[in-house]
Amino acid sequence: VSIVDLNNEKLVTAKALGFMHVATSADQFDQPRGFDVVIDCTGVVAAIKAGLKHVMPGGTFLQFGVANHDAKVEIEPFWIYNKEITIVGSMAVLHSFDRAVELFANGVLNADVMISDRYPLEQYETALQAFKSGKGRKTIVLPNG
Repeated sequence: VSIVDLNNEKLVTAKALGFMHVATSADQFDQPRGFDVVIDCTGVVAAIKAGLKHVMPGGTFLQFGVANHDAKVEIEPFWIYNKEITIVGSMAVLHSFDRAVELFANGVLNADVMISDRYPLEQYETALQAFKSGKGRKTIVLPNG
C-alpha cells in the first residue's frame, strides 16, 4: 500500500501506523506501470487527475472523496477502453460508517493517533481555522469542552 498526501504530519502518522510507502506525489514511487488500485479520498480535482494517471492497465480507480457538485474532470474514453480501466464511485460512508464506529468503540482502531487538535465548542471558530489551514491530521470540536 502506498499513500500520497501533501500534509507531512499525515504521512508521519501513516508511517507510525505501519505504512511503508508514503510520499507527497505518486511520481515519487517506482511504479512505471502504475498501481493495481488507486483510491481518491480527497475529492480534489487535481488529486483525481493524478490518481487516474497512475492506474495501471487493467487496474481500478475508486472515487471515495467528495468533490464539489460542479467539479469536472476530463477523461478520454479511448484511454479507459485501451487501458481497460474500471472506475468506481462510492458513498462509502453509507456502507461502512457503522463498522468504522464499531472498530473504534472496540479499540481495534485508535482515534487518538488520527486527531491532532481538539477544541471546546466555544472555540469552534479557532477550530475551523485550524481545519482550513490544512495542517495537522484531524480537528475535532468537543460539545462538552
